[in-house]
Amino acid sequence: MAAITENYQYVGFWERFAATMLDVLLILLITLPLTFWLYGDKLVNDHSLIHGPADLVINYLLPPVLVLLFWRYRSATPGKMLIKAAIIDANSGGRPSMRQWLIRYLAYIPATLPLCLGLLWVAFDPRKQGWHDKLAGTLVIKQNKSRTNNSLQES
Repeated sequence: MAAITENYQYVGFWERFAATMLDVLLILLITLPLTFWLYGDKLVNDHSLIHGPADLVINYLLPPVLVLLFWRYRSATPGKMLIKAAIIDANSGGRPSMRQWLIRYLAYIPATLPLCLGLLWVAFDPRKQGWHDKLAGTLVIKQNKSRTNNSLQES
């Protein structure tokens, strides 16, 4: 893989952690009320993982769809937008492909399984890449105006 020559300010662990916590809160603000509205007391009394078809859609399909849509059209989730970060292709510095977005999302699974080591990796990696970034070939950088107006706005 050819390294990009432009210097970027990589977003570190704590900023990314804060952005992720905001994203989780926003997702919960959408999914919890819908789930409680549909299933009510069944959520408290029934300890199954999936309470019905709507639960499957709301809690297991909607969050990945929302994240992938934000990545595709904004190169960031709301939390990353708040800290003025963007996800870019590690080779070209441009917008990642849909294939990269899917790999990045699915790569959260191996990144979290061994005690979240793949996410903590961001703190020690020179380019602040977690395993999900390495597997997808992406970087998380601080956005600046010239970057926003040039390569990230390209479709």
